[in-house]
Amino acid sequence: MIDLRSDTVTRPTVPMRKAMAEAEVGDDVFGDDPTVNRLQERAAEVFEKEAALWVPTGCMGNEIAVTVHTKPGQEIVTEDRSHILNYEVGAAAIISGVTIRPVKSVDGSGHLKWDEIMPSLKLDVPYYQAVTGLVCLENTHNFAGGSVMSAEPCAAVCEKAHDLNLPVHMDGARIFNASVALDESVADLTRHCDSVMFTLSKGLGAPAGSALLGTHEFISKARIWRKRLGGGMRQVGILAAAGLIALEEGPERLAQDHSNAKYLAEEMSKIDSVVINVDNVVTNIVIFDISGTGKTSAEIVEALCGHGILAIGFGNLIRMVTHLDVTAEDIAETIKVFRKLAK
Repeated sequence: MIDLRSDTVTRPTVPMRKAMAEAEVGDDVFGDDPTVNRLQERAAEVFEKEAALWVPTGCMGNEIAVTVHTKPGQEIVTEDRSHILNYEVGAAAIISGVTIRPVKSVDGSGHLKWDEIMPSLKLDVPYYQAVTGLVCLENTHNFAGGSVMSAEPCAAVCEKAHDLNLPVHMDGARIFNASVALDESVADLTRHCDSVMFTLSKGLGAPAGSALLGTHEFISKARIWRKRLGGGMRQVGILAAAGLIALEEGPERLAQDHSNAKYLAEEMSKIDSVVINVDNVVTNIVIFDISGTGKTSAEIVEALCGHGILAIGFGNLIRMVTHLDVTAEDIAETIKVFRKLAK
């Protein structure tokens, strides 16, 4: 199968499997797993943050950050297509006891500017209104087609938020994709954020795991919540060993994923019944409108599956994501099949 549903479907490489088999392990709940500790230290070094914490999933990392930064009954502000709002099964409400104030990005990029955030804030409000406790950003932005936010606008949002004593959390699940596309370091892209989550198991290729970063104080609190949520694991160095390889070697090959995605977008744009803005495809996510085919996305996704190609459809849109298990030849085959289905 050519699996373009997500970059979460990547399989661990041979070096990763070898590292997992030979991993030096200990009990991570006691802080005794040396491989996990090395991964956390290296992640903090790469992002130039004080400390890092391995977490089983990006969702857990995001939700721990929301919980640590806020108090029950507060609001958090995020873009209206964000992962935290739409794809974490209401966890912020259940775990943190907060509500989410969605804000639409005017330019459609998914990246909020301060003049879009400010009107939604509730700070000096009557006692019967929820007070804003956190601003959440996302880079790359998944359902804005893998769009990127450079360091300068992120810093501007953080500066304004901090002036109001508001923390900023970055959902950086694919922050390394943004780093490669922008030629800016992940440290620069997240320097002014109070916390950052990035995923090892997407484009970087590890089989599982994410990392949460922030100050020593923040990570100490995050460790308690990780345990409380069932994320305190024992000899998890088996997974961290693959994560170390993903962190060190994964970013180097993301440009190939971006190249494959751009090629896919360019060829899709040549199909009359497909609408896509090729210029917006700068990382590894390709989203296009198929309403011109006269078919539903579900019908096309099913037909693609019959030809050994997996994708995700929603509404009139189809999403395809490139990753290390997808070759240029796979993209060429996908385009060939899609042209026949789009007629």
